[in-house]
Amino acid sequence: MSFKERVLAVVARIPAGATMTYKEVAAAAGNPRAYRAVGNILNKNYNPDVPCHRVVRTDGATGGYNRGRARKIGILKKEGAI
Repeated sequence: MSFKERVLAVVARIPAGATMTYKEVAAAAGNPRAYRAVGNILNKNYNPDVPCHRVVRTDGATGGYNRGRARKIGILKKEGAI
């Protein structure tokens, strides 16, 4: 399984109302230092089964989202994650 497939599998298991950091996703996918790669992978994701909006920055900021940062914040608020 490729790193990309492992990242998408990890993110697909994040439940509603919960978040993980890019660094946590990278570690869970087997490469703790590849947190930037996680961001790049998720930026290209449009699969609704992979809730990439649930991945946030380590410093607590929401980080980017390929459908717009405001939409990411709105979804996270609706799910009760922030």
